[in-house]
Formats: sequence, C-alpha cells, structure tokens
Amino acid sequence: MTMTADEVIDADWEYRGLRLPPGVSRRTAATQLAIHAEFSGWELVRVLLYGDGTRKVWLRRRRTAKLAPVLAT
Repeated sequence: MTMTADEVIDADWEYRGLRLPPGVSRRTAATQLAIHAEFSGWELVRVLLYGDGTRKVWLRRRRTAKLAPVLAT
C-alpha cells in the first residue's frame, strides 16, 4: 500500500494527513489506521472520500515532551 503523508504541529496537537490510493479496501485502510493508533498514539479526526476512490485521512495526537515513534509510511 502506498500512502503519502503531510504533518502539521501546533501548540497542543500534531496532525498528520494521509492519502490512501483508490485500490485500498476499507478493511485494509482500517487495519492501517488501527496500527497508527495502537503503536503511535494517533486518533482519527476526519476522512474524505473522493470520486476516484482516493481517501484523505486526518489523524491527530496530543503533543508530549517525549515524542512517540513514527511508523514508516
């Protein structure tokens, strides 16, 4: 699965936008997002589904003094 990511950091939260290609099934997308949640502390904020089947997903996690590890995308 190929995912592109962009990351934004503000005072309290880190945000990451992921783009899932059209061929990714809902089950595969849910599994990938569950891995991000379980091991890196990300939570789902928003999902947009485009007409071509591409999904744009926004995740967030609270900033801490010690940053959690980032999963390779």
